[in-house]
Amino acid sequence: MSFDITHLLDQWDYQAGQVVVRKFKGKDGVEKIQLRVDLGVLQMNARGRPDGKLPRGRESLYEFYQHRLTKHRAVNKDDDTGFSLNAEDCGRLQQEAIQYHHRYICLFQLEDYQGVIRDTERNLRVFDLVEKYADNDDVSWSLQQFRPQLLMMRTRAAGAASLQDNDYEATIKHIQSGIEALREFYHRYERLDLMEQSGEIQSLEAWLNEVRGKRPQSEREKLEKDLQEAVRREDFEQAAKVRDALRKLKTVS
Repeated sequence: MSFDITHLLDQWDYQAGQVVVRKFKGKDGVEKIQLRVDLGVLQMNARGRPDGKLPRGRESLYEFYQHRLTKHRAVNKDDDTGFSLNAEDCGRLQQEAIQYHHRYICLFQLEDYQGVIRDTERNLRVFDLVEKYADNDDVSWSLQQFRPQLLMMRTRAAGAASLQDNDYEATIKHIQSGIEALREFYHRYERLDLMEQSGEIQSLEAWLNEVRGKRPQSEREKLEKDLQEAVRREDFEQAAKVRDALRKLKTVS
């Protein structure tokens, strides 16, 4: 068996600054994702834990620690007092979360937005677990500092999925909720200095303006715009006609 993958890399060029990714079904029948990086290829399973492993017999380490928490509560009559995650536990969860990070970036490029939502929400649950049970605030922050990027990607995926259905209103709501979630994060951690320069918030605000600009206007909005234009031109006869049309529209609705 040859371990040399030069022939594979020669057939698939790396492109700096771009996410070069593909999806295929492996010989084991499991759907795979490959990401081309400068020094080679990253391969991961499309579902489950990206590396295909079952740590401690569970689908993921997160599932294992959740199981430990459930057992602790069962012994302590639903009281989680005394349950904690040490630095090593949090480090393991962070390394695992990075695997899912690589995958949801690939899934976004493949326009599998539901897969992105699945993986980002999974990582958010990991962040919540660490935030609540880490025995050290510094250890917790080492993971929480990446929450803004995670919230942005979830928002991007949810908004993009709505845009595929031409549902501009839903997209706008997703973006607004994402921006609000980001601001709430910075307030909770008292990092208003970071909020002012947040690239994630700036990115979503720019996207929000773009979507609003492309959103088709409703009949009411068109008439209201026509009314403003007629009044600006002092065309009061046309303005009266537009007002009548608006009244009829309101009566029908």
